[in-house]
Amino acid sequence: SVPGTKVELTVSCRNLLDMDTFSKSDPVVVLFVQVSGSSEWKEFGRTEVIDNTLNPDFVRKFVLDYYFEEKQNLRFDVPPRSHSALLGAQDFLGQAFVALGEVIGSQRGRLERPLTGVPGKRCGTILLLAEELSNCRDIVTMQLCANKLDKKDFFGKSDPFLVFYRSNEDGTFTICHKTEVVKNTLNPVWQPFTIPVRALCNGDYDRTVKIDVYDWDRDGSHDFIGEFATSYRELSRAQSQFTVYEVLNPRKKCKKKKYVNSGTVTLLSFSVESEFTFVDYIRGGTQLNFTVAIDFTASNGLPSQPTSLHYASPYQLSAYALALKAVGEIIQDYDSDKLFPAYGFGAKVPPDGKISHQFPLNNNVENPSCAGIEGVLESYLQSLRTVQLYGPTNFAPVINQVAGTAAQVTDGSQYHVLLIITDGVISDMLQTKEAIVTASSLPMSIIIVGVGPAEFEAMEELDGDEVRLSSRGRYAERDIVQFVPFRDYVDDSGNQVLSMARLAKDVLAEIPEQLLSYMKTRDIKPRRADP
Repeated sequence: SVPGTKVELTVSCRNLLDMDTFSKSDPVVVLFVQVSGSSEWKEFGRTEVIDNTLNPDFVRKFVLDYYFEEKQNLRFDVPPRSHSALLGAQDFLGQAFVALGEVIGSQRGRLERPLTGVPGKRCGTILLLAEELSNCRDIVTMQLCANKLDKKDFFGKSDPFLVFYRSNEDGTFTICHKTEVVKNTLNPVWQPFTIPVRALCNGDYDRTVKIDVYDWDRDGSHDFIGEFATSYRELSRAQSQFTVYEVLNPRKKCKKKKYVNSGTVTLLSFSVESEFTFVDYIRGGTQLNFTVAIDFTASNGLPSQPTSLHYASPYQLSAYALALKAVGEIIQDYDSDKLFPAYGFGAKVPPDGKISHQFPLNNNVENPSCAGIEGVLESYLQSLRTVQLYGPTNFAPVINQVAGTAAQVTDGSQYHVLLIITDGVISDMLQTKEAIVTASSLPMSIIIVGVGPAEFEAMEELDGDEVRLSSRGRYAERDIVQFVPFRDYVDDSGNQVLSMARLAKDVLAEIPEQLLSYMKTRDIKPRRADP
C-alpha cells in the first residue's frame, strides 16, 4: 500500500448524556481501529479529558494513515471519565462506528453521527472533521541570527536558542521547532534548518507563527528573553530582503518606561522546495515493472521430497510460491500490463543440460513474460518438473539483465523491481556486489526473500541498511536492496493470510523511498496527472 496520505481527525461531541448528579460529565473520546482482516479492535488513542461539559471540542487530534484501497473501520467510545480506565457499562455515554473513507468522502470532510449504546436514551452526536495533512508538501529552509539580546547570565553572556510555535485554530500554540543553543553570545548566528510548511502553519500562510527567545540553562530552567510573532507569508518575503524582528519581553515593557526591546532577530535566508510523494509519481504515470528470479539450486533439496523448500503439497504452496504471491499481488496493482518476466537460476536446462543463471520459466527466450502472478506461478511449477536443480548460486546475471532493461529508459516513466527468492547460499558475492553498485544509479530496486534455515549474513550485507554497499572502492549511489528472511513471517498459528500480508508490507516498505531517491537525485518531477 502506498504510504503518504496522513489524515487528521478533529473530534467534538454535542448534547452528551448527563451522568453526574453534582456537575456535568467529564468526557473523553477513545478511538479504536479495527485490525484489518479480523474482527478485533485495538485502541489507537484518546483525546484529552474536558471537565464539566456536555459539548466538548477536543484539542488533541488523531492522525491516521489513510489507505484508499483498504476499508479502515473506526469506533469512537465515549466513557464518562478518563480515570475510570475500566470502562464501566453503567456510566457509558455512547459510541459510534464509522469508516475513515466515509469521513473523507463526506462533504467538506465533516461528518456528524448519533452516539448509540445506552438503551432507551438519546446520547447526542459526535462530529468528525477530516483534514488531509499532506495538501502542503513544501519544505522550508531558513536561517536566523540575533543582535544585542538581553544578558541573562550572571557570569558571561547569554546562551540563546529559539523556539517556534504554530497557532492552532482554537488560539492555542503548538511547539514545532527548537534551534540549537549558541553558547556565550548576545549576537548568535543559528545554523540553517529545514521544516515542512505544514508543521509551521498547516498550509495556512497567514496563521500566526510565534517565536520565543530563551537563554539556555543547564538545569532546564531556561530564562525567557523575549518573543516576536510572524507568519509564513511574512517569513517568505525574506527571499528578497532581510527581515528584522524586535524581540519584546511583555513583563519588562510594563515595568520600564524607557524599554525599547530585548534585542532583534534577523531572518538571513528563506527558501522553499516542493516535496513530491510516491503517489505523485504513480499518478503522473510512472510504471512499476516487476521481474521475478527464483533459485533452482540443488541446496533447496529435491522438489519431490517434503523436506525440499520447493516441495508443494496438495494442501500448501511452497515457501517460494507463498513469497512470490504475497509480494506480487500487491505490486501488480501498479504494473499496467500485468506482464512479468520470470527467470530461474542455478539449474541444468533441457534439451542439452547446460547450466543457466537466467532461464525463462516459461521456456520462451524471446518473451519471458508471464501473464499475472498466476502465470508466473504456473511457469514456476512447470519448470520444477523439467529442469535439474544444480548450482552454483549466481545472482549477478539476472541483476545485470534487469539493469540492462532499466538503463534503456531513465526519464522516470519506468521503474523496475526485481524480486529474487533464494535459499541464500550465494556463490558470486563479488560479482553481485559489483552488479548492485552499478544498478544503484538506475531506476530499479531489488527485493531478496530468503527461504529456509540458512544464516543470511551475505544477504544482510547486500541489504546495505547498516553499511552502504561498496565494490572495489565504488559505493552504491543509493540503497536499492531490501532483504527479509521468510521464516520471520511464518507464524505458529498458521494464519497464512495475515503473515503474508505482513511479509508484503515489510518487503515493499522501502520501495517508495527508493523510487523517490532515484527521482530526487535525477531532479525528475512527477508529470502532471490529467485532472
